[in-house]
Amino acid sequence: MAAAGLGPGEAAAAAHALSLPAEAFGNDPRVELAWAMKAHQHAEIYFNLISSVDPKFLNLTKVDDQIYSDFRATFRDLRVDVLDPEELKSEPAKEKWRPFCLRFQGLVEDFNYGTLLRLDCRGGYTEDNSIFATRIQFFAIEIARNREGCNSAVYSRARQPAAQEATSG
Repeated sequence: MAAAGLGPGEAAAAAHALSLPAEAFGNDPRVELAWAMKAHQHAEIYFNLISSVDPKFLNLTKVDDQIYSDFRATFRDLRVDVLDPEELKSEPAKEKWRPFCLRFQGLVEDFNYGTLLRLDCRGGYTEDNSIFATRIQFFAIEIARNREGCNSAVYSRARQPAAQEATSG
């Protein structure tokens, strides 16, 4: 997904549209496409980041410590390496996630914006391995994955070709 087909005026209009409240649009497919493009771009940037920097040392927000401690206090037994979509999307899960998410309103910018989240942290952002989640859910799960070593597999796999080139060169 790329914005290559947009001219400067169209890109500015899309940027303006993304700043308006969702109620202003209904189900406008152009807005849905713009949101999907933005979510995909965010996913690509994040995956490149955890591929090139050891995830254990990443800080995603200014309040990572609070997000992680609140997340693990609320979702003590939630597996973050391989997510079950029902743990995010079922009605009982939504009832548990809603108060958690709302605690970060005003602390995390755009805390309730939609973004993509990988179901299996060892894989990339594919159609089968991605789910739509709120930004604070993304932060909570990815911070936990980083701190608990789950994203190390992505980083290690990205380092292997570089190490092979160095030894064969």
